[in-house]
Amino acid sequence: MLRTPPDEALVAGRWRRGGGAPTRTLDPATGSPLATVHAVTPDEVAEAARAAAEAAADPRWRDLLPHLRARFLHRVATLIEEHAEHLAALQTADTGKALTETRALVASAAATFRYTAAALETAEDALTPSRGAYVTMSVHEPLGVVGAINPWNSPVASDAQKLAPALAAGNAVLLKPAEWTPLVSLALGRLITTALEEHRLPPALLSVLPGPGRVVGDAIVRDERVGKVVFTGGTSTGRALARAAADKLMPLSLELGGKSPTIVLPDADVEQALAGVMYGVFSSSGQSCIAGSRLFVARPLYDDFLGALVERVRKLRVGPGTHPDTQVAPLVHHKHRDSVAAYVDLARQEGARVLCGGAAPEGPEYDSGAYYLPTVLDGLPNDTRTCQEEIFGPVLVALPYDDEDDLVQQANDSVYGLACGIWTRDHRAAWRIARRIEAGTVWINTYKQFSISTPFGGMKDSGLGREKGRDGIRAYQRQKSLYWGTSTTPLPWAG
Repeated sequence: MLRTPPDEALVAGRWRRGGGAPTRTLDPATGSPLATVHAVTPDEVAEAARAAAEAAADPRWRDLLPHLRARFLHRVATLIEEHAEHLAALQTADTGKALTETRALVASAAATFRYTAAALETAEDALTPSRGAYVTMSVHEPLGVVGAINPWNSPVASDAQKLAPALAAGNAVLLKPAEWTPLVSLALGRLITTALEEHRLPPALLSVLPGPGRVVGDAIVRDERVGKVVFTGGTSTGRALARAAADKLMPLSLELGGKSPTIVLPDADVEQALAGVMYGVFSSSGQSCIAGSRLFVARPLYDDFLGALVERVRKLRVGPGTHPDTQVAPLVHHKHRDSVAAYVDLARQEGARVLCGGAAPEGPEYDSGAYYLPTVLDGLPNDTRTCQEEIFGPVLVALPYDDEDDLVQQANDSVYGLACGIWTRDHRAAWRIARRIEAGTVWINTYKQFSISTPFGGMKDSGLGREKGRDGIRAYQRQKSLYWGTSTTPLPWAG
């Protein structure tokens, strides 16, 4: 069994209790306390950053050949697999997610480290075409210290998507988990610490720094030793981070919010589309940046499709993440449940029809948990707040459309551009609409499928930069050009 608190933070290679204020983490299914985690202080962030800079420059890490660094990443993947059940159970307890989902997220984290190790071992730099009496070469070098700030909805997978390429690129990392859900990040940190010890690498290559974003995250971003920040979370926070990064002329990557359209064309396989639409928005209890939370259905199909959808949504099984039959688990925190409920109240004020859901479930088994029923709304124009703002919960708003131009105009009428789903049998229409939609990822006759080999990111207010893919490592490096003179003729002004 992996340890959790009282050793609540990994600072500069040492496990210890943070010097800041305590926060109780709660089980969203019951409201019961899980653990108390003390935040780190800005001084401890500075200590971690100093040690990280030294670790990144340590010859044991700086000069480690890529295939040997890949071996270290493979070891991390193996340790994740060996402790998979504990990591999944810990994430379910901390986030409320269904155990089937957290098991998949843990497997994804291990696969991310393995893929990144393979990409690292096979990465190549290039001899660029010469335009003179010299040989030109392009090489990639680490940035030094990377700050990684992650959200509460899928911590172990989000952690891996940042840690694996940042370490593969030769950096040290300061990881800040979400204040509500730090436990699985701390457990993952212990596994990486074990792998660092086994490979006799500098222990300060990773720090795990819990605490509130306004304190810990701000200290990470502003530290002069941090050469890049990667962030997944809300758009307003992303803007604040971008302003701080601009002051430092520091690169950053942002994976932010979404209000993703999912589209049902007139010729869609209705059974497939119904299942896909429900999965796209109600899995993870809607707590997903890529949730298909705006449903656009061709007007001739609209009433029948919506009627069948509501009938099925009412039958979704709501319960604790530990129950094998649960389809919609509790939300991460009671405060977040209240935020989702407030959005549904706003929808009513804006004139929405609540076709199902719209409240917390009733019954003694739900009274103490952060539950909210899967909810379907319609009757609103696309320019209302309900249709435009990210709710981040099990709430779907449905809208009809008349033709392809009307569909594309409505789907793109959003500040967000993260994801989209299209349900159709017409491959030509799918291609045409997918290219017109402003989104970083488009799924066709599927939804929420991911591959670590395929880049992921958003457009517009949904973010900057991309994660995953072979180029994911390069995002944590800087490029340098080398010129090797080959001419025997002296340069001008020589002797």
